[in-house]
Amino acid sequence: MSFKGVSFSVASYAAWAPRVETKDAWLAWAIEDYVITGGVEPPVQPMSAMLRRRAGVLGKMALEVAYQCLGGSIDVPTVFSSRHGEASRSVDLLLDLAKGVPLSPTSFGMSVHNATGGLFSIARSDHAGNFAVAAGDTSVEHAVIEACGLLNEGEPAVLLVVYDCPLPALYFDFEDCHEQPYAWAWLMQPPADEIVSLTWSGALEGSPPSVNRWPAGLEVLRFYLRKDPALERICDKRRWLWSRHD
Repeated sequence: MSFKGVSFSVASYAAWAPRVETKDAWLAWAIEDYVITGGVEPPVQPMSAMLRRRAGVLGKMALEVAYQCLGGSIDVPTVFSSRHGEASRSVDLLLDLAKGVPLSPTSFGMSVHNATGGLFSIARSDHAGNFAVAAGDTSVEHAVIEACGLLNEGEPAVLLVVYDCPLPALYFDFEDCHEQPYAWAWLMQPPADEIVSLTWSGALEGSPPSVNRWPAGLEVLRFYLRKDPALERICDKRRWLWSRHD
C-alpha cells in the first residue's frame, strides 16, 4: 500500500440485482450494458426471518451478496459501502416526523449507514470489525482504500460490499447518473496472481469530470467482470485509475 495507490486480489465475488441474479447473467449485463430495473427482493436464506425482516430491499441485496461471497468464513472484517444508503427509509422517517407521527425504532435504527453491516455481524455472531463508508461519487474508491488499509495492517482477507438503489422521487432533481438497484461483494486479499490496482492523483486543471451514465459501483463492477485493462474516473477533482495485471 502506498500513499497514492493500493493493490489487491479478489479471491471470490458475488453480485445480485433484480433479474440479474447469477454470474452468467452478470457477465451478459457487463457485455450488453443494459439498465437494471425491478423491485424483486433477494431471499437472504441464511439469515433468520426475525432479523431479515428488519432489512429493506437495499439491505437485503447487500446481505445476499455478503453471504454468497463470504460463505461460512468467520473473523473476516467487512467494509460496507453505499453512496446513498437507506435514503427512502430516511425520507419516510422525515415525512412521519413532519406529520407528528411517532417514529418506528426499527426503521430509525436501520436508516444509518452502518446498520446493514451490524445486522450481518449479529446474524453470524461474528466479532470481526465492520466499517461503513459513504463518500459521495467516490464511495467505492474510498471503500477499497479502507479495505486495503486493513490488509496492510495484517488482515488476511477483507469483505467489501458495495450497494445502492434509485433515489426516492423527492431527490430526482439531484441525480447525476442513471441510478439502479445493485449489490456486489469482493473477498479481497493481498496481491497474488491477478492483481487489481487503484491509483489516484489530482486531476489536471480544467479536466472535466467523468460523465457517468451508470453509478460508480456499476462502472467498477463492469470493469472487473469484463476484465478491462483499465478504468479512469475523474471526480472530486481527482483522477482515479483502476487497472489489472498478472
